[in-house]
Amino acid sequence: MLDHDTIRSFIKVAECSSFSKAAELLHKTPAAISYRIKTLEDDVGTQLFLRTTRSVLLTPAGLHLLEQCRMWLSWLDSIPNELRQITDGIERQVNIVVNNLLYNSDASTALLCHLHKKFPFTQFQISCQIYMGVWDNLLYGDCQLAIGATGSESLSNNINILSLGEVEWIFVMSPNHPLAKGPETLTDEMMRPYPAINTEDTSKNLTKRVAWLLPGQKEIKVPDLDSKLKCHLNGLGVGFLPRKLCQPYLESGQLVTKNIQNSRQPSQLSLAWNNEKDGKIVQHIVELFETSDPLIKGFLNLITPGSAKVKT
Repeated sequence: MLDHDTIRSFIKVAECSSFSKAAELLHKTPAAISYRIKTLEDDVGTQLFLRTTRSVLLTPAGLHLLEQCRMWLSWLDSIPNELRQITDGIERQVNIVVNNLLYNSDASTALLCHLHKKFPFTQFQISCQIYMGVWDNLLYGDCQLAIGATGSESLSNNINILSLGEVEWIFVMSPNHPLAKGPETLTDEMMRPYPAINTEDTSKNLTKRVAWLLPGQKEIKVPDLDSKLKCHLNGLGVGFLPRKLCQPYLESGQLVTKNIQNSRQPSQLSLAWNNEKDGKIVQHIVELFETSDPLIKGFLNLITPGSAKVKT
């Protein structure tokens, strides 16, 4: 019913609104095209075109079939390349999850452009998750590779790990915040009356982590690191931010830092990938990180110098 030639003929008639023009472009006779379309209408049991003396217009059913035929034709044209790709061990779909601490739109765009050019028949998706949400997507979702999985040890035998380094944390607030005028070392009692600004762990299956929150302290949750930074800059609350992110604001005086009794330890982050789903593309991305390729350096902006480095 819908063989390759019929699909092409139907699409061309719909685009030209003419049997004769479609026939000319397809190097066939108008009678052959008209017969093929009439046979198609008989097979599907509905009229696809409204024929007048001047033009041929699609019916609502024809409009729907046109949309489907364009998708089918695209699939039919691409399937030989897709089959060769599978034979060559190249994944059809690669999903990458990035820790919100390391997410960088410029780096993500550069990586996607590179991957699309090198592997044009693969579908790519990048998502952003927080804390254990990264591991959750890798263990229970459909992601094959994670940039910035927390820790330096794998949570599963089928997940390989490559250490990226540490993110160092610093306790900060606006110079206009009441605590900014307090002593250099703050006690829990001093901080408890003021909100803590946090991003919420996005894990659905693993135990969620809370970055920093005192018992009885109000918590304000924001969706990403940029929002958290702006809350601190506007004096809304207090909490920890990556040292490298804060450094320009500390130097300009837009943020100030204080010591607290229980400081936050550095966060070890790793590249993690499923060794049961590591086709050529996943391995290629791993190699980019292993060799410190310029393409991936944007993901490592908050990694503190002197901490663990990407393996080379």
